[in-house]
Amino acid sequence: MELYSATGRRKTSIARVRLKEGKGEIIVNKKSGLDYFRRETLMILINHPLKVSNCLGKFDVIANVGGGGLSGQAGALKLGIARALVKSDEKLRKILRSEGLLSRDPRMVERKKYGQKKARKRFQFSKR
Repeated sequence: MELYSATGRRKTSIARVRLKEGKGEIIVNKKSGLDYFRRETLMILINHPLKVSNCLGKFDVIANVGGGGLSGQAGALKLGIARALVKSDEKLRKILRSEGLLSRDPRMVERKKYGQKKARKRFQFSKR
């Protein structure tokens, strides 16, 4: 039984993913996937690489995620799963690439600027 490992990143979250042959269980930080993420939409996002590559019931996913919020962690986990699937079978690269699952999302939070309320929001302007 082989173990395929990969890393995924999104916003400030990092996911260290290990794939092993199994029944399709997803374990995140020693909890089941649905218990950890609590939202069905995030589970659909995470399962997308497995569904596209027809590996939905073939691999167990064991992941450690940290940093950021649940949405960023789910995105990091999705990238990590896609990268680990490519390590398991190089033929899946073309399928996953066409779905855009092997690209890291480069969007980050814009920093807050001095003299402003937030990154782009200004303090209220008073003419008089």
